[in-house]
Amino acid sequence: MTIPMETIEITAKSVDEAKQTAAQKLGVSTAEVEVVVLEETKGLFGKGSVRVKASTKPAEVEKPKRASRAKKAEPVAAVAEVAVPEPAVEPASADHDTETEIDGAVDVVATQQDADQLTALVNEVLDLAELQATVHPTGFNGKYVNLEIDGKDVAYLVGRQGEVLNAFQYLVNVMAAKQYGNGVRVVLDGGNYRKRREDALRRMASQIAEQVIKRQEEAVLDALPAFERRVVHQAIVEIAGVTTYSEGEEPNRRVVIAPGA
Repeated sequence: MTIPMETIEITAKSVDEAKQTAAQKLGVSTAEVEVVVLEETKGLFGKGSVRVKASTKPAEVEKPKRASRAKKAEPVAAVAEVAVPEPAVEPASADHDTETEIDGAVDVVATQQDADQLTALVNEVLDLAELQATVHPTGFNGKYVNLEIDGKDVAYLVGRQGEVLNAFQYLVNVMAAKQYGNGVRVVLDGGNYRKRREDALRRMASQIAEQVIKRQEEAVLDALPAFERRVVHQAIVEIAGVTTYSEGEEPNRRVVIAPGA
């Protein structure tokens, strides 16, 4: 005999969230809930909504005629989380991550006017995406304007391992290059991600430098975006006995830490 199903409609940010909400309202576990997507709206940066019809799975009442048989254990699939490499977000023509730039010999120097223009540009994109976030300048570094994004939806703009933030930064730089063409570039941060990432890169550079000095052999790092390669260059400048240079083409350009003065 089959027990009738109870059906409700749920609107949520994702199917998983809708399923969890339905389970709570129906008073069952998520494993006992079936959902059918009625409508799904996609938004920028992963922000959207979904409307589903949720119901409890039909339950069968067993007839007590036969002796119960032992169930075989269902195999559990082991799901390994695959680390997604961060995209190289700087085109080769814009890569100036050499020691010369670190010493300050750059042709372009960002100004407050540049910061105001880029802030307005990013805010415009955020408004179009209907994201609850704002941006403000936090400083300058040669031709780079540092912008910090704050607000309720900042997590959408960072993403896993910063991949959304890197892609958004690349998009803004492409737009800025077309609109202004002055060589000024932007470095976006959200939720203090860049600061935490910079600290991790500095620690890594220091540890590898120690091994390079000890073994007197070069070490080649994994491919990094240009603004992260600069962090490594700057960290190594402060360590005696090693030097750095970059080799390769985007998106596989890498920093080499080598024995030196």
